[in-house]
Amino acid sequence: MIDHLGISVSHFANSKAFYQKALAPIGYELVMVLSAAETGHTDTAGFGPAPKPYFWISAGTPNVPPIHVAFAVDSRQKVDDFYAAAIAAGGRDNGAPGLRPHYHPNYYGAFVLDLDGHNIEAVCHAAA
Repeated sequence: MIDHLGISVSHFANSKAFYQKALAPIGYELVMVLSAAETGHTDTAGFGPAPKPYFWISAGTPNVPPIHVAFAVDSRQKVDDFYAAAIAAGGRDNGAPGLRPHYHPNYYGAFVLDLDGHNIEAVCHAAA
């Protein structure tokens, strides 16, 4: 099981604001911010359901190729809400909410490109 993961972002403050808005509908909040002085290399922010940050962003050169991160949620409504919030926060559509039966019959997901082109997804595997 993965404990946490991180991506690099080109504009730390803008990306931190984007993720605070985009991940709020799925229950993730900004849990921790560490300065470059604290980490010894770069500004870093961790998001997750408090108190545990599972998803981290760090100032730096964005990953090439961009990263794909999928957040599992427990309802299709949360997928819809994530998508709307991420688009409103400046993300770009990369697949509107809907069924993706080529993965499996109940795969309901939405995809948004973040400010650096990372493919961020919310997915629900439960039946409607």
